[in-house]
Amino acid sequence: MITTDLVPGVPCWIDLGAPDIKAAASFYGSVLGWEFEPMGGDMEGGALKKDGKTVGGLGRLTEEGARSAWMIYYCVTDADATTQAVQGAGGTVRVEPRDLGDWGKMAQFTDPQGAQFAVWQPGRNTGFELVGAPGSLSWTELYTTDAAAAKEFYGSVFGWQYSDMEMPGGEGTYTIITPSGLPEERMQGGLMQLRPADLSLTSGRPYWHPVFDVPDCDAAITKVTEGGGSVQMGPADMEGVGRLAVCLDPFQADFVVLAPAQG
Repeated sequence: MITTDLVPGVPCWIDLGAPDIKAAASFYGSVLGWEFEPMGGDMEGGALKKDGKTVGGLGRLTEEGARSAWMIYYCVTDADATTQAVQGAGGTVRVEPRDLGDWGKMAQFTDPQGAQFAVWQPGRNTGFELVGAPGSLSWTELYTTDAAAAKEFYGSVFGWQYSDMEMPGGEGTYTIITPSGLPEERMQGGLMQLRPADLSLTSGRPYWHPVFDVPDCDAAITKVTEGGGSVQMGPADMEGVGRLAVCLDPFQADFVVLAPAQG
């Protein structure tokens, strides 16, 4: 489970780049019950909150040719050293380490297969105030074209531990990710190998996406479609996991809603 107890390699932040901040805030407010708190002044974007607690960020999509997407940030103790580790393992730097004063330091990368991710070196801002509860991040997931290579890369960068399980119906292997040195109860995400043809959203390029906890999956996807989004897959019941659906927001950013299994 994802928690706010930060250790290196755990998810500590997510943010969304959207072409229309007001419309995106309205959509996720309807689907997940989020409130949008603008930064104010000359700064575009702001914080996304659930019941007064920060669950992520929202900003304007400014990169030319980029698609709207969620960026997942992982906690590190040294963003500069992590940058060197990423490059040494065959990844590339999208955004060089950027010092944000006493708030912390961030950097963004692309893994060797093409999936984008980011890191956050906490300062005064340690990241999430709420996770693993309705309306907040509960899991992270990587769709990749080479699971073995992805495991080697992220293991080298973050020291992640892995355990494999067979998917129902013989549909392949799903790899569970756990932070270095922690028990499997602290599992935080998973990765699975897909064909490039199955990654039509990104024209075959691997990508990460967030999974959000919801109390009722079917009610959430009704809000998704009412708000101009769409459902890519589901809703489906996964034994021992819960009921989930893979969704797109109105700007084609992908995410999953999951109503966890009870008991």
